[in-house]
Amino acid sequence: MKKILIIDDNVELANALAEVMSVHGLRTETAHGAQAGLKAVGEFTPDVVFLDLGMPEMNGYQVAAAIRADRSLSQPYLIAYTAWDDAATVRRALLAGFNLHIAKTSSLGELLEAVSQVH
Repeated sequence: MKKILIIDDNVELANALAEVMSVHGLRTETAHGAQAGLKAVGEFTPDVVFLDLGMPEMNGYQVAAAIRADRSLSQPYLIAYTAWDDAATVRRALLAGFNLHIAKTSSLGELLEAVSQVH
């Protein structure tokens, strides 16, 4: 069973996404903010991380860089999950170490398809 971590300072959105994904047979956890997210990556060892870019204490780019720099971590598949869907944001996310960028307006089917592609 794939383990999915949702890191987002929007508690309601993170919990709703986790609940929907768990209904589809995925093991999920949420972390509400950057520091909680970094801790959860180490403890939960997720296969996939949905990571919001616009968080207050550290943005998603900084969190991704911290994850990628920590060689003691089992490196998860990082998905930038954000309302920012312009070409510059997509490019910046990929350069920052994300594997994929998905807009928060994407359908559940698109989210599940992205997760299913991770091996």
